[in-house]
Amino acid sequence: MLRWIIFVLIYLGLSFYIVQALRTLFRQPWVYLVYVLVSLVVLINFIYQFTAGEEAGRVLSRPKSYAFGFLLTILSFKLVIIFFLFSEDIFRILSGSYQRVFGVSKEFTLPERRRFLTMIGLGIAALPFGALLYGMYKGKYNFKVLKYTLEFEDLPDSFDGYRITQISDIHSGSFDDRKKIEYGVELIKKQNSDLLLFTGDMVNNKTEEMLPWAELFSTLNAKDGKYSVLGNHDYGDYIAWETEELKRQNLQDLKDLQKNMGFDLLLNEHRYLQKGEDRIALVGVENWGKGGFKKAGDLKKATSQINQEDFTILMSHDPSHWSEEVIHDDKHFHLTLSGHTHGMQFGIEIPGWVKWSPVKWRYKYWAGVYKELGQFINVNRGFGFLGYPGRVGIWPEITVITLKKKALT
Repeated sequence: MLRWIIFVLIYLGLSFYIVQALRTLFRQPWVYLVYVLVSLVVLINFIYQFTAGEEAGRVLSRPKSYAFGFLLTILSFKLVIIFFLFSEDIFRILSGSYQRVFGVSKEFTLPERRRFLTMIGLGIAALPFGALLYGMYKGKYNFKVLKYTLEFEDLPDSFDGYRITQISDIHSGSFDDRKKIEYGVELIKKQNSDLLLFTGDMVNNKTEEMLPWAELFSTLNAKDGKYSVLGNHDYGDYIAWETEELKRQNLQDLKDLQKNMGFDLLLNEHRYLQKGEDRIALVGVENWGKGGFKKAGDLKKATSQINQEDFTILMSHDPSHWSEEVIHDDKHFHLTLSGHTHGMQFGIEIPGWVKWSPVKWRYKYWAGVYKELGQFINVNRGFGFLGYPGRVGIWPEITVITLKKKALT
């Protein structure tokens, strides 16, 4: 309760501070009255959703996500403006102190400067405000197909030109627009790849979240089949179950559902993909994550029946598994496919110029293709979204990877 009181007081204090600035800029009272009204509605909705309005057993429900999203949007607006206003107030305090100490009669504060800074602050604050709203309205369904060609000296000849489509982090419990999801699914189909791989987090919390979407995703197909692994959210670890049996049954239901959807779910096991006399090993491990995440992935068990010299593709949901265990394992994993980070659903990417997101401070490998010790990883940015119900700059991703035989020189 104390934390809520402190939060509300700070929020209202920031709002009052900004109202004083708006009064210097706008003569019409309705401008700042609208601002106050919107601020209060956002605050009240946030408090309600995270207290009395919380759905039992749904930690990341859609109403809570939107309450968080709108709060984040308006807070970004407030903080940018306050940065400008507070710097002006600091300047006035220092100037006033200087005047008193040295007896200088020069006027240090000009109303017009305050007005100017308020206008600049509003203009700059509109950028994150608009971007976050856009991310909630359109950005989260701005699907991008990212294509990579990776070369390997020891790729079996029959697999030269082999195409793999990877999707990850569906998070079906967050979906709120069926037409957009249908569009995304059709985009996956259009890639017409040899193999379709899903690298975990089909749901947020419960198997039931996927039921309205199961038939749609069942229409996905690939020539050599479609395979999946579990992500950290698939185990139901983030909600309070009445009994352990209910939790175990939820996981079993998800495994059965994936099977009914046509996915071959790999649980610390492997499959061979055969083309004539050539074959490659496809390995799938359960979730293994650094920093408190479930560590159910077992590389030794998953690879116990494949040959050391096999060309191997690994599916592992969390990229921290790659950096912590995979690249240092005795087995050479030519390509690892992961997801999990979502690229934090926020960042700046200009191909060939800029690639940045705050998530880089948590994960060294957070989006796209990386190579270490002769091994590749692709970290998919995710198909869905979680928490903040949108995406800004880091768009939902469908990855298409083409395997090529590297020419000997």
